[in-house]
Amino acid sequence: MTAPVVATAGSADPAAPLVVLLHGRGSHEREILTLSGHLPPELSYAAVRAPITEGGGFAWFANRGIGRPIPASLRTTMDWFRAWLDRVAAEGRPVILVGFSGGAAFAGGLLLDDPARYAGAAILYGTLPFDAGVPTTPQRLSGVPVLVAQGEHDTVIPRELLDRTWDYVTGDSGAQSTARRDPVGHGIAPEALGALADWLQEGPK
Repeated sequence: MTAPVVATAGSADPAAPLVVLLHGRGSHEREILTLSGHLPPELSYAAVRAPITEGGGFAWFANRGIGRPIPASLRTTMDWFRAWLDRVAAEGRPVILVGFSGGAAFAGGLLLDDPARYAGAAILYGTLPFDAGVPTTPQRLSGVPVLVAQGEHDTVIPRELLDRTWDYVTGDSGAQSTARRDPVGHGIAPEALGALADWLQEGPK
């Protein structure tokens, strides 16, 4: 795989917490970077383009159904991502993952694979990658700040996966969880975006 295409915004301070924005399936880095305009300006933002071409955009992994990554594909792209991240963010720099839809599953996979590497993760309108080769054991995310935002009327991500994600993050995972559901479909509610901004401002740094 080639080096990632990355779009940046926010603080240029190399010591500032780095928020990595991970777009949904079929989208691209410039689209999700627009979120940064609504988030704390003192943080650094890097929106990464997924490595797999998908329609008119890009995807993080091959899947066997919506929200169900093929384990070997997820492993390959997670390793690719980590090689990039370890070049741009030294171990001491806080890194927060923010993923939407397919990017939420990818963010969840990264966090579950190596919880100590990240200062937190936001799983927005997506599922954790269950049964995809990463651990979802009790207390796996002990003490890690995790924000979950879901749409009550989301018909894109299977409801069983949304519910399983909610239950795991707020329960067995041991995460320091913040969770909300808004009366929307598969799109970020303004209130959820405000909650994300508050969560980044106050918490995982």
